[in-house]
Amino acid sequence: VQLQACGGGLVQAGGSLRLSCAASGRTFSSYIMGWFRQAPGKEREFVAGVNWSGGSTVYADSVKGRSTISRDNAKNTVYLQVNSLKPEDTAVYYCAGRRGNWGTSTSVSYVSYDYWGQGTLVTVSS
Repeated sequence: VQLQACGGGLVQAGGSLRLSCAASGRTFSSYIMGWFRQAPGKEREFVAGVNWSGGSTVYADSVKGRSTISRDNAKNTVYLQVNSLKPEDTAVYYCAGRRGNWGTSTSVSYVSYDYWGQGTLVTVSS
């Protein structure tokens, strides 16, 4: 599967963004999808994950309560809505996909994902 992320940009602190990730191929619904981010000089970190149907999700503590991951399998797209943005949310955001079993421990680990989008930059100004 090929992934294309978009929706990043410059936003003021307190604002919101909705990132999208479009997938190619006919088997999108068989992939567990995740969002990760990487700030300058930092390691890539998990943000959110969603199972095949969208019925199960998991979030990093840093975004829990102000983010929503969702998917539309008919459109081969996964979304990440982030509200109440903070300067520390500034990063390149990547979508990723993997097959296999749904589980919190594997879904939060970037090494579990086989397919990655090119990333979209989110900059939050204070």
